[in-house]
Amino acid sequence: MSEKKYPLEKEEKEWRDKLDPDSYHVLREKGTERPFTGKYYLNKDTGIYECKACGNEIFHSSAKYDSGCGWPSFTEPVRKEAIEVQMDYSHFMIREEILCAKCGSHLGHRFPDGPKDQGGIRYCINSVSMDFRKGK
Repeated sequence: MSEKKYPLEKEEKEWRDKLDPDSYHVLREKGTERPFTGKYYLNKDTGIYECKACGNEIFHSSAKYDSGCGWPSFTEPVRKEAIEVQMDYSHFMIREEILCAKCGSHLGHRFPDGPKDQGGIRYCINSVSMDFRKGK
């Protein structure tokens, strides 16, 4: 993980004990889930998506849309300060990685191919990196 300090810090053993293996792989090892397999990919319920590692609110369901990419997609975070963006040069690509601003866990990536009428940004997020809380 990053050398940066986050408001919530834990030893990797604590993260491993807290998270299921798939979530640990994505959140702490910067992995990804297979497209079209995530439990929130087709979720249309109203509520808040939270970082599975720490509970930080990251996306509201009103910002979710079907991009057809195979992962839950959002047009904007619940608030700008909820996430952190950093460059990712892995796998011979240049991408913008999305991290939880509270614990530094990997959530997914940001791309400039979102709906033009909503800012043109697509936040492509792994289902296993989130929990969903139904609500208004």
